[in-house]
Amino acid sequence: MSNLFAIEKEKFLHLRPCNEKQKRRDMLIIPIKEGENIERALKKFKKKFEKTGGMKEVRARQHYTKPSVARREQLKKAIYSNQMKQEE
Repeated sequence: MSNLFAIEKEKFLHLRPCNEKQKRRDMLIIPIKEGENIERALKKFKKKFEKTGGMKEVRARQHYTKPSVARREQLKKAIYSNQMKQEE
């Protein structure tokens, strides 16, 4: 979140990446009602950020994983979830 800066405009809090080359879909827009507390807006932002999987992506990009390793992990997860479904 260190890359993000906030701009308050009229009734919206716009949080976007500092790098303007990134796509517009990465920008989170949180509507703020007039007179609404900033803590509530931050709470909404955190919830929306968590739903989009931003931190998960940041952690995944810290280290390179080979495609073969990623496929193997995905296969392991699929096998595990299928076993759990069959036990029910």
